[in-house]
Amino acid sequence: MGCRKDQNSKSCPCTYEGCPRKGICCECLRHHLQNRELPACCFSKAAERSYDRSFERFAKDRKL
Repeated sequence: MGCRKDQNSKSCPCTYEGCPRKGICCECLRHHLQNRELPACCFSKAAERSYDRSFERFAKDRKL
């Protein structure tokens, strides 16, 4: 199965301009997990804009 970067990019909620992983979900997830983070698609729009991708921010965003 080939990468669907073009299709994924259309629905990617990441607002970080110039992200080299935009639309390449497997690389995005790998990058964020290596940094103890989650990708933008796991957060609400408001939380995503903070660029805080931490697990703690995720729990706060989801009120866990």
